[in-house]
Amino acid sequence: MCAPGGQHSVLEQLRTDYDITEAQTPLRTFALLKNHEFDGVYICTDYFDDSARIGSLLQNERILEGMPDGVTMLDRDNTVLWANSCLQRWAGCDDVVGRNFYSALNSPEILGPDFCPFHTALTSGRPSTSTLRTEENQYYQVHAAPVITVNAPPKNLIVTIRDVTEEVLQRQKLEAIHKAGIELADLTTEEIFNMEVSERIELLKSNILHYTKDLLNFDVIEIRLLDQRTGELVPLLSVGIDKIAAERELYAQSTNNGVTGFVASTGKSYLCEDTQSDPLYLEGFKGAKSSLTVPLILHDAVIGSFNVESPEPRAFTESDLQFLEIFCRDLALALNTLELLSAQQANTAQASVEAIHSAVALPVDEILNDAVNVMERYIGHDEEVVDRLRRIIQNGRDIKRVIQKVGERMTPSKAVPASVQPEVRPRLRGARVLVVDEDESVRSAAHALLDRYGCDIETAHDGAEALCMVRAGLHGSGYDVIICDVHLPDMSGNRLYQRLKDVVTPVPMILMTGFGYDPGHSIVKARQTGLLPNAVLYKPFRLDDLLATVERIIEAYANQPQAASQ
Repeated sequence: MCAPGGQHSVLEQLRTDYDITEAQTPLRTFALLKNHEFDGVYICTDYFDDSARIGSLLQNERILEGMPDGVTMLDRDNTVLWANSCLQRWAGCDDVVGRNFYSALNSPEILGPDFCPFHTALTSGRPSTSTLRTEENQYYQVHAAPVITVNAPPKNLIVTIRDVTEEVLQRQKLEAIHKAGIELADLTTEEIFNMEVSERIELLKSNILHYTKDLLNFDVIEIRLLDQRTGELVPLLSVGIDKIAAERELYAQSTNNGVTGFVASTGKSYLCEDTQSDPLYLEGFKGAKSSLTVPLILHDAVIGSFNVESPEPRAFTESDLQFLEIFCRDLALALNTLELLSAQQANTAQASVEAIHSAVALPVDEILNDAVNVMERYIGHDEEVVDRLRRIIQNGRDIKRVIQKVGERMTPSKAVPASVQPEVRPRLRGARVLVVDEDESVRSAAHALLDRYGCDIETAHDGAEALCMVRAGLHGSGYDVIICDVHLPDMSGNRLYQRLKDVVTPVPMILMTGFGYDPGHSIVKARQTGLLPNAVLYKPFRLDDLLATVERIIEAYANQPQAASQ
C-alpha cells in the first residue's frame, strides 16, 4: 500500500479492518508486491501518476521471471530490492530481498575488468561490466546500469547476471590446449645440444601422451605420419590400439584404408559415431564403438593423422572435435620443429664430415703417392720395408673410408630431405677411381663430387705417380676408372694410356681436356689404340656428365677384370 503524509484519516479508517503496510516510494511498493501477498493496493492521489508505472513494472516482472539470466535491482549499498527467480536459484534461497548482492552469491571473486562495477555505474552514470567467480567454480558476467532520475544522482541499479561458466571453461581449455601444443617440442638450447634425435622423439611422445590423457581425456590414441614419397601412413605412437591394428599398413587413400586413410587423403576430420554401421571404419581395438580422427596439417599439406577411439557409442562431441583439431595444429608444428632440428643436425654433421674429408683427402693422397714411390724402390730388395709401406698405404686408404662411414652414420638418409639427398647411383658406390691431374683444384673437386656418391677416390699429380699407384693396386683390387688430363707435367694422356697398357689390361681410362685443347692429339691417338669413343670429358664439365661418363666406363669393363700384362 502506498500513502504519503496528510492521509491519516483514510489510513486510520482502513486500519480498523486491515493490516496495513506502508511504502514511501514506487520502487519500495514494487518490491513489497513482489515478495508478499496483499489483498489490495491503495494509492493516494499524490502518487496517482506513478500508478501506471507500478502496473507496468508488475507486468514486466512476469517477463523477467521467464528470463534465463538473473535480474535484480540494487540500492546504493548493493542491497537487493528485487530479484527474479533465476538469481534466487543461483543464490540458493527463496528470498534475497534485503540481502547484500555479493553475500547472496557467497562472496564471489571479482575478476574484472571493472573491480567495482556497481560503484562505477552509480558514480559515472554509465553501465559497467565485470566477471565474478564463485567457490564452486561458477562464472557470472554482471552488467550494472544506473536508474537515471531527473535532477538527482542515481540511487538504484538494474543488474543483469549471465552464467558464462561453460564459455569460460571452454576458453580456458582452449588456452590450455594451445599452451600444451606449444610446449610439446619446446626444448632449451642445452637440451637440443645434449639430446639425440631419438631422445627428442621419445620426449615428444611422452608429452603427447601426457596432454592427450590429462587435458583432452582420451585414453586410446594412434598417431601416424605420412611418407610423402610412398603415401604410406607410418605409425608414430599408439596407446590402447590392438597390435595387429597398430602394425596394419595404411595409405592416404579414401577407400580400403579405413577412416585414417580417408582423413589423410581428404584433409578433413571424421567423427565416427557408431563403428558398427560405418563402412569406412577398420577395427582399432576390440569393443570400440566410436572414433574421432583429425588430420595433421602443416602449411595446408597433410603430414599425418591423429585418431582416438572409445568403447562408448557417440562418445565424442563437436567440442572434442574442435579441441583435437586445435591440438593437432600445434602438434603438426611440433613435429615439423623436430624434423627441422633433425635436418639441421644432419646438415651440420654432413658439413662437418665433408670439411674433414676435404681437409684430409689430398694429404692422405700425398702420403699414398710418396709411399708407393718409395715402395717401388724397395721391391726385390727389402721385403720387410715393402710390407710396412703396404700397411701405410692400406691405413691411408682406411682413413678415408672410415671418415666416409662415420659421415653416413651421422647423416642417415631419413634425416636428410629427399630434395637434397644425392641421387642413388648403385654403379658408383664402392667404385675405385684414380684422378690424375696437376691442378690441385681438379683433384680436390673430384673428391667433393664423387665421394658423396660412395666412390673411393685417389689422386696423382703426374703420369709417373699414376703408374706407381696402379702398380701398387695390383696387390689388392685395381682401379675401376682412371680419369686423366690430356696434358700432364711429365707425359701426355695418351702416353700414360700406352704405358698403363703395359701394366694392366684393360685400361678403364677417361681423358679430360679443356675446351677441346688436345696437344699432340692424345685423344685421337688413344682412340686408335683402344680408348673407348665416349671416354672423354671436356672441361669445364657438368656433374651429370662426369657421373654418366664414369658409369659408362664401369659398365663397359664390368666383365673384364684388370690383370697384369704379360
